[in-house]
Amino acid sequence: MNNTTTPLALEVLQQFRVIYGSMRQYFRELEESCGLPGSQTWVLQEVEHTPEIGITDLAGRLGIHQSTCSILVEKLVAKGYLVKQKMTKDQRRIGLRLSASGEELIARLPGPAEGVLPEALSSIPLVSLKTLHINLDELIQHMPGKNEIFAATPLAEMVRDQE
Repeated sequence: MNNTTTPLALEVLQQFRVIYGSMRQYFRELEESCGLPGSQTWVLQEVEHTPEIGITDLAGRLGIHQSTCSILVEKLVAKGYLVKQKMTKDQRRIGLRLSASGEELIARLPGPAEGVLPEALSSIPLVSLKTLHINLDELIQHMPGKNEIFAATPLAEMVRDQE
């Protein structure tokens, strides 16, 4: 085990700090402008893009567990931003749509509801994204105490102030 941190390792650590701090700052600004956490605004944005989407499909789009998605949806329904209704094509299924107040909230978003990191990842060249994936996987394999459950937790929830 090597306890000596190299200058390059420190520079990479600083890069992670920039990423984490930038995400945290963005989600703080998003919440201040809309009054909702980023994870909830992302749900609203996805429903806006795909009216009548079901919980299972929504969870898949967000990359989160279905039960987590259901909790987020229930909070938004209770606040009056989302409406559950029978789907037009299949009356047996329930879909989601924005309420008028949900549409107003979406219009106030200062940027992407999913945050700046997913937007940045989708804008880099595919070869760079593949290389990053391989290298991050290698890093994760070397992390003691890694917990894969975090893969299904929205970033906005991870970077929120725990008050």
